Amino acid sequence: MFGKKLKKMVCLSLATMALGVVGTGMPVSAAGYTLNPEVKDATPALKQAAEIGVRTYNNPAMQHVANKDAILVLSFGTTYKENRAKTIDKTVAAIQAAHPNQKVVTAFTSHIIVDRIKAKEGLTIPTPEQAMAQLKKDGYTRVAITTLDVIPGMEYAYDTAIFDLYKNDFKRMTIGTPILYWMGQEDQRDDLAEFVQALSTQFPKMGKKDAVLVMAHGTPHPANAYYAVLQDRLDAANVGNVFVYSVEGWPHLDTVIPQLKAKGIKNVTLMPMMMVAGDHANNDMAGDDADSHKSILEKEGFNVTPYIHGLGENEAVRNMFVERANEAWDALEK
Repeated sequence: MFGKKLKKMVCLSLATMALGVVGTGMPVSAAGYTLNPEVKDATPALKQAAEIGVRTYNNPAMQHVANKDAILVLSFGTTYKENRAKTIDKTVAAIQAAHPNQKVVTAFTSHIIVDRIKAKEGLTIPTPEQAMAQLKKDGYTRVAITTLDVIPGMEYAYDTAIFDLYKNDFKRMTIGTPILYWMGQEDQRDDLAEFVQALSTQFPKMGKKDAVLVMAHGTPHPANAYYAVLQDRLDAANVGNVFVYSVEGWPHLDTVIPQLKAKGIKNVTLMPMMMVAGDHANNDMAGDDADSHKSILEKEGFNVTPYIHGLGENEAVRNMFVERANEAWDALEK
């Protein structure tokens, strides 16, 4: 039904009229795709299946309403207050700086973290549902949603569910992508290659016996496969002995240890590939318990140096998040 090759979206307005499925109006690397032109009467299911990349929805019932715009930033969140300020808050501030005249709202997708912050700090951070309800109450009619997710896994599925559930409450809504989305397929940009360059700015100088282990979160979602693609891009970039592993997905730490030994690695730097250096970084990765990654590696004979900084502290990575927010905003303005 999609033909031998998906046709790249070239014109936003044409795609809107034809399908109601749109890209961003940005360069083609930010666009989505349309169905094969031979499909004359696309069903709703086919239209939805073609919604790739930045998504846009126009509510025909509200086209007469005046524009009042906002940007909604969605993050998993963290209870680590100081790290939150250095990562999430700093990234949101960069997005706000890129859009100084627009309202920017932050919401946390972890309801547990929202509750814990409220109890511990007395600070009320909305859930996405609460943020959407408040934006509607305040009279905002157009909303660009952007995410601080790294891969399009379960958390991003929550973000897109918010988009689908609330899009009819607004005149126009867009949702951008995580920083890792396109892989260079169909002439799209390669987000993973760009991310490798951004991440490598925090790598230490490495010799033949040194390695960096990048700790991802991991997910039961099929998007866990992004880690394998990332490993491929790391290898291709020749940035040194860098290995990706995950806390809750694949590859595991015990997947990587034999590779380290085979290469004769003696010194290992551990660093989280997460927006915030929170519980996973401080405890699972760098804790003193016997089952921490640091302890396991030391028991295997490696010298271990933890690097406890979230991705939000890396300016080059923050710039990627700002780029994704810009794409969502530009799609809103088209």
